[in-house]
Amino acid sequence: MLKHIDHRPWPPPNSPWKMAQTWSDLLFMHWPLSPDVLRPVIPASLEIDTFEGQTWIGVVPFRMSEVHPRLLPSVPWLSAFPELNVRVYVRAEDKPGVYFFSLEAGNPLAVLLARQFFHLPYFRAAMTCQRIDDWVQYRSARHIDSAAQFVGRYRPIGAPFTAPIGSLEDWLTARYCLYTTNARGDLFRGEIHHAPWPLQHAEAIIEKNTMTLPIKIALPDVPPLLHFSHRLEVVVWLLNRVNRS
Repeated sequence: MLKHIDHRPWPPPNSPWKMAQTWSDLLFMHWPLSPDVLRPVIPASLEIDTFEGQTWIGVVPFRMSEVHPRLLPSVPWLSAFPELNVRVYVRAEDKPGVYFFSLEAGNPLAVLLARQFFHLPYFRAAMTCQRIDDWVQYRSARHIDSAAQFVGRYRPIGAPFTAPIGSLEDWLTARYCLYTTNARGDLFRGEIHHAPWPLQHAEAIIEKNTMTLPIKIALPDVPPLLHFSHRLEVVVWLLNRVNRS
C-alpha cells in the first residue's frame, strides 16, 4: 500500500505504521453548513476547512474488520464490528484532516482502547449492519444517550469512480489525518494512509438520524450528498502532538 503515495497531498510518516484496518460497506452522508455554525463546537486550536466558502458535516456508517496491530494477526472478538462516526473538516499547520464529534462502535473493548490511546470520543452502541439483497441495513443506538440514534438502509448506484483532485468529492474524502484533543486541550494529529477512495453514488432511506443532537447541531433540511464505498484498506500511526503558537 505504501508504494502508492502520489495521490497524497503530503508523504506518509517515515516511521512504521502501528495498526491496520479495513472499512467496508461505507456510506458518506454529507450536509452543507456555514462555518459559523461549527465554530463554537470546534477546538480553538483548529481551523475550520471550507470548500467554496462553506463546510460540510458527515454522518458515516460502515463495518470495521481485520483490525490488528502491526506484526500481529486480527482476532475475531475484537477485529470486526460496526462503526458510525460524525465528522467535520478542519486543518492545522496547513494539513487538512478530520475532526470527530463522535464515533459509535459495537465492541466495548475497542471503545475503551480508542479512548485511552487515541483520545477519540468513542461511544458504545447497540449496532447491527447486514446486507439484504443489494441494500445495507444499519441500526445504531448509543448506550448512554438515547438521543444518538441512526436507522436506515443504503446501497450503491452507478459504476465506481475516483473523485477528481480538486472536486468536492475529493475534498470530502481525501483526508489523511485526524485531529483530536486530550482533557487538557492539547492538540494531536493521527496520520493514516490508504489508496484513493473507490466511490459510487448512492441512495439511502433514512428512518432516523439524530446523531448530531448531542452536539446541538441541526442538520439542514436538504437531501444529503451520498457516496458509497465497498471496501478500503487503511493503515494508522499513533498520535503526535501538534505544537501551536
